[in-house]
Amino acid sequence: MWLAVLAGVTFGAQSVGVDFRDILALPTSDSTTAQELLQESAGGVSGATERVVFEATGVPVSDQSVQGRIEPMLAEVAALPHVETVVSPYSPQGAAQVSPQGQVAFATVTFDVKADDLTIEEAKRFVEVATGAQGGVLRIAVDGAVAGRTLAPPDLDDAGLGLLAAALVLLFTFGSLFSMLVPILTAIISVGTAIGVVGLLTHLMDVPTVSQEIVVLLGLGVGVDYALFVVTRYRQALVGGARQEDALGLAAATSGRSVLFAGVTVCVSLLGQFTVGISFLDGIAISSSIAVLMTMFAALTLLPALLKLFGIRILSASVRRDLTLRHRKVLPEGRRWGALARVVTRKPVWSTVVALLIIGALTVPVFSLRLGIPDAGLQAPTATTRQAYDMLAKGFGPGFTGPLVVVGRADSDEERRAAEEVHAELVGHPDVALAVPPVVSPTKGGGQITAVVVYPKASPQDEATDALVDSLRAEVIPRATDGTNAQLYVGGSTAVQSDFARAITDRLPLFLGTVVAISFLLLVVVFRSVLIPLTAAVMNLLAAAAMFGVLVAVFQWGWFGIAGTGPIEPYIPVFLFAGLFGLSMDYEVFLVSRIQEEYHRRGDTVEATVNGLAATGRTITAAALIMALVFISFVTTGDRVVQESGLGLTVAVLLDAVVIRIALVPAIMAMFGKANWWLPRWAGRVLPRLDVEGTGHSHRLEDDEEPPGPFDWFSPATEEQPEPKQLTGQVG
Repeated sequence: MWLAVLAGVTFGAQSVGVDFRDILALPTSDSTTAQELLQESAGGVSGATERVVFEATGVPVSDQSVQGRIEPMLAEVAALPHVETVVSPYSPQGAAQVSPQGQVAFATVTFDVKADDLTIEEAKRFVEVATGAQGGVLRIAVDGAVAGRTLAPPDLDDAGLGLLAAALVLLFTFGSLFSMLVPILTAIISVGTAIGVVGLLTHLMDVPTVSQEIVVLLGLGVGVDYALFVVTRYRQALVGGARQEDALGLAAATSGRSVLFAGVTVCVSLLGQFTVGISFLDGIAISSSIAVLMTMFAALTLLPALLKLFGIRILSASVRRDLTLRHRKVLPEGRRWGALARVVTRKPVWSTVVALLIIGALTVPVFSLRLGIPDAGLQAPTATTRQAYDMLAKGFGPGFTGPLVVVGRADSDEERRAAEEVHAELVGHPDVALAVPPVVSPTKGGGQITAVVVYPKASPQDEATDALVDSLRAEVIPRATDGTNAQLYVGGSTAVQSDFARAITDRLPLFLGTVVAISFLLLVVVFRSVLIPLTAAVMNLLAAAAMFGVLVAVFQWGWFGIAGTGPIEPYIPVFLFAGLFGLSMDYEVFLVSRIQEEYHRRGDTVEATVNGLAATGRTITAAALIMALVFISFVTTGDRVVQESGLGLTVAVLLDAVVIRIALVPAIMAMFGKANWWLPRWAGRVLPRLDVEGTGHSHRLEDDEEPPGPFDWFSPATEEQPEPKQLTGQVG
């Protein structure tokens, strides 16, 4: 059934094609209002505007040999579907489109529809025609959103190296070829299905292009991780003497239940991006949640089928031989992890201080975090938009790659005078390279609008350009419109990106609070505790700060030379924070539920912590290492967003599994003792009871039993030792 679904959605997606749309729409922003005014124009500025940039080597662009090749090409571009106007640099209107040195020029091409309303084939045809005249001394490239739709997706072939590394870790961990193959096959089939589903989804809603890479990144990592937990429990049951069917049932009732809870929790965290209220993030939230859901369903349905198919071969040859001789081989009990846990819990304060110092050192760069949309200068050198960016920056200056447009109505004299005053002030502005005089155009409704095109001196991603946008809105325009009814708005792609980054930044507190609150409530229900969810939330916030600190150091400061320096995309913190909280919940439940199980048996928090870590430390570390290997393989791709996501999740997973789960959680639990399990009596009666691991442990307070207080610190001499609870037979 899984193979049929995979084939069906893949065939469907390939038949109808995919239609990813990178729409940075903000309904109430200043730049959106400016764009709406431009769309009312009847003068050819209602749709996407592209620039065909060309550079001549050895001769000026005004040379007849160059002009004789450019003008026929522009005439062919003008004849393409949806092309409304073409302004040639050889025309009187385009005189300013030739660089002062005369080596670089550009033609402006305006469409009658937005870039996302053009098909990929139409966009490719436009770029093909525009660049068809290049050769010899003439270079041609295209800049704009339409050209951006033709860029090839990131090369994800290196993800195969990550899977290969994960396979080697699985082979080393289990010592069995089939134990290695099952998680890998489960992840590949589930991710392939998710890609097809997301491809079909692009025809129903706006889904950003980066979603496809996020599906692969998150799906492979989580898919192998979930499968590993189920396979581990299944192998333990087989070695313990259970029949194959009973081992499958036990694995489903325990680890399968944990996978279900973890998968739903990750999806809830990812869907928290809806609180930001931006459609761009909605598409990322839906597509990434589909990836997690597919891997979760595969772990619950496809994985058991594969385990049944491979049978006892899931065990290594030596273990199968021992079972054949009717000798039960006991799997390692994690003595080294137990010894490590005793070291941590023996001096919990020092362990906590060391862990916090490591996290703090990684967090320091986060105070320099700057959110923004990197410009085309950080794209691959082979991209036509990057080549156009380089030529424009060389001939006119970096600001010409992202012009601003001051737009307003021009139905009265005072409105036209306001635009002229803005232009007059911008002519001498220290951050403005060129301000084009106001152009008045009729609208489709019979009115008029005026537009002042402003070219900054700095590049679109530079802080000085953001400061110029703020200066226009807060100082220049208010002075020009003071005492009048005129209203002017700042638009253009750079202003849209600035507004987009600011909108996400303003809504980050709501998003962070929502995700933290949901995670806190879920853990309260699972562990029936206040302190454990509270410390988990704080530790996750610390891990997130460290993750963003590493991203700032690498992508904003340029450490290690992985990528060019620039601001961090504003949606990256939102996605990574949601992903981190969801993935960390997996390890939190896996470790603390085992500690809770041991506590109900032993009644001693320190002993429960030591035994819980001894039982889960190896699996958690192996799972984190596998997930990190998959994530880090994406850092070698050429796409900046994928690189940031891969590195960020790698740091988060390793930090969470090694520093937090192995050191910080045991140390804090040892310090707080019985207070870890405190829950107000009223909350204990109201909250539902969940048994995530399916072990049958769900502590119930008797009518005359008082819950431990929040400050009943652990004391070996005074802590009561309840009777061990007998587990009911899950195996049969």
